[in-house]
Amino acid sequence: MNAFALGVWIAVAVSSLLLGFGLWRAMPRTADPAPRLHDLSEAAFLTGGPGGVVDTALVSLLSDGRMVAGGPGIVQVLPGARAADPAERAVLRAYPQAPSGWLYQVRYAAMIDPSVQETGDALAHRGLLAPPGWGRAWRRWGRIQAAVCAALLFLWVLMYLFEAGSGSGDSVILGLYPTVLVVGIVVGVECARRPKRRITPAGQRALHGMRALYGGDGSPQVRTALFGLPGLQDPYLRSLLVPAARDTRLAAAQHRSRHAGSGAAGSPRRSGSDDGCGSSAPDAIPVVWCASSDTGGSGSGCGSSGSSCGGGSGSSSGSGSSCSSSSGSSCSSSSGSSCSSSSGSSCSSSSSSS
Repeated sequence: MNAFALGVWIAVAVSSLLLGFGLWRAMPRTADPAPRLHDLSEAAFLTGGPGGVVDTALVSLLSDGRMVAGGPGIVQVLPGARAADPAERAVLRAYPQAPSGWLYQVRYAAMIDPSVQETGDALAHRGLLAPPGWGRAWRRWGRIQAAVCAALLFLWVLMYLFEAGSGSGDSVILGLYPTVLVVGIVVGVECARRPKRRITPAGQRALHGMRALYGGDGSPQVRTALFGLPGLQDPYLRSLLVPAARDTRLAAAQHRSRHAGSGAAGSPRRSGSDDGCGSSAPDAIPVVWCASSDTGGSGSGCGSSGSSCGGGSGSSSGSGSSCSSSSGSSCSSSSGSSCSSSSGSSCSSSSSSS
């Protein structure tokens, strides 16, 4: 009994040390002692992934009248509307691909635009955002350690009751045994959760610096970029964009479940993408950015603080496809899924992506 308990103590301690050290070494880093964000689009990507960038552009277009709501969930771009930045250009390029002008489909398509995806590539290149697939092995290790320690803790209770009833056993070892198992569970759970927090410490500092810089600016697009849709206070804009975020997530889930089998057989996945990305066609390849950062705000996926979208076959998207399997259906999906390709431009991530 004592030898078994001591062996478990040593095994859990060694596993926890190796797990923590390995995760620390694998963590993305930056050589810049004072990391900064270049613009609000980068802040929006850190806050909410590709969905955050597109939401910021949509807020800007809707606020100044270049885009108007034509009905519940329907938008229209006014003739002659011009984009002020790459994210707005992505939205204007996505608009013709959305049947009937459904807002969630415009949002869905804009998220896969290369100009939006490359924002994440640039942040990852500078060590401000962890690339997709980072920490996958350590997350699995953490889950296994937590599960094994939980099972052994239950076994310990049975053994302790037996030893207590027989009046034998070393009380010191018996006292240390449950403690180390609880520590092993805590370490395993925390190390399994850490890779999901995609913003690096340097990225957090850069985002805080941008929030401090724009702290006095209450304009809707700035609030959306810095805090996501939860920071958007305009009730009219919220009534448009919050349902669109839900609809985008369901569209991603529908495409993921519909094409999971045929997509897996028809085309390879991008290595490093392990976030359950969806696609709009059986031959579509998921884009790299399929999970959002964890900044303590809303969730990930193709929603308001969402993840990226699915890309097209090879390097281009399926032109003309929409982001939902049924235009006009009200949608929402689980976070962490991605969007279908719907823009006619190339939807693969840039070569600078990790």
